[in-house]
Amino acid sequence: AASGIDVLALEELKGDMVPVYEEGLAEAYPYHSVQGTVGLWSKLPLRGARPVDIHMGWTRAMRASVVTPKGEVAVYVAHLPSVRVRMNAGFTANQRDNSADALGAAISRDPHERLVLLGDLNGTMNDRALNGVTSQLRSTQGAAGDGFGFSWPASFPMARIDQIMVKGVEPVSSWALPATRSDHLPIAARVAF
Repeated sequence: AASGIDVLALEELKGDMVPVYEEGLAEAYPYHSVQGTVGLWSKLPLRGARPVDIHMGWTRAMRASVVTPKGEVAVYVAHLPSVRVRMNAGFTANQRDNSADALGAAISRDPHERLVLLGDLNGTMNDRALNGVTSQLRSTQGAAGDGFGFSWPASFPMARIDQIMVKGVEPVSSWALPATRSDHLPIAARVAF
């Protein structure tokens, strides 16, 4: 909130902490919606907030329209499953890959010309398994980023698995914010339209 951004997305929200965020962000962000474990806070009005099914069995993605003075922007917040290495199964990415495909399908059906995706995709822009999403949207970091923009792990960032992606709006800048208590660095971007 101290960064002054207009729209804030949070992932991996625990139910008992939602009231804490609601109270702490209420003054700066009067509009918000929490769907499952993801939330969107905004200085601008929100319309039509709803969960997005990414085939997880519980809600880890949502969509809302942010009403700006220049028209509506569809905003998605998503937290894709982690890629894991398991002793009995080896490298497991199927759940993340299936969720990425479902998110890509939802985005492809969205009628809005202007769209922003904010989320922990648990993969970099070069991960071919995310192609259902990355082929439709443009990375703000790739287009207008400052430095590498690495976000994970926060203690020694080596990869950008947290993404801000857009279509129909122009990336102006993109950067990583200072560390919080999360194991990810928060990321931010400015866009114009």
